[in-house]
Amino acid sequence: MRGLRIGKVIAIYRYPVKSMAGQSLDSATIGWHGLEGDRRFAFVRAGNNSGFPWLSASKLPKLLKYVPFTPGGNQDSLLPTHVRTPEGEELDLRGQRLQQEISDAYGSQVEIMQLDQGIFDEAKVSVISIATINAIGQETGTNLDVARFRPNILIETLDGRAFEEDEWVGKIMWMGERANRAALNLYMQDIRCVMINFDPVTVASNPSVLKTVVRMNNNNAGVYAAVMRTGVISTGDKIYLQEI
Repeated sequence: MRGLRIGKVIAIYRYPVKSMAGQSLDSATIGWHGLEGDRRFAFVRAGNNSGFPWLSASKLPKLLKYVPFTPGGNQDSLLPTHVRTPEGEELDLRGQRLQQEISDAYGSQVEIMQLDQGIFDEAKVSVISIATINAIGQETGTNLDVARFRPNILIETLDGRAFEEDEWVGKIMWMGERANRAALNLYMQDIRCVMINFDPVTVASNPSVLKTVVRMNNNNAGVYAAVMRTGVISTGDKIYLQEI
């Protein structure tokens, strides 16, 4: 059973290091812990024993300008080995120089950590439509970069309605028509935070972006999902919704 067709995948992203720049992919494998290679590294605030010890861009916006990569231009490599700094230096991801640079910028010691199952705030996969992003941008009078919202899957819907994702909660999303297509359980709205205020290129903050989402849709934009069926996802895949 395919369900009701609602649109197609127009972009796929993964973020190898939490709060650093993401990678745009033509296709990806979705495992039980989200997109393979997604958010497998994070910098931890040394001595922080709270439930959220990670250093995020909400505390150090400059993190958004660091670009994880693998030398040789192999963006298909699941785990990066290096990071390009905002100044253009290429540093070892696990090296002391990068750790010290970020510690100095933050003003307190940080350490790199790798978790095989990923380091997520709420869910393994996030989904949003381009119609929602465009509507928020129109309301704020700003051309918003998709990277502000840090989705894994960007969808172009057939209806083109903003915040249509709210209606998908509680349903199954099938992606593609191949035998090994993946499926997601869309289980909650994506409650937004100050992260969407930061321009991913300049890291300048525009508080009106979050205020607009609060006003337009009660602070929600996009949906979170758990993996229901592992498989492959590619740009251009048709998207179907199915009742649970």
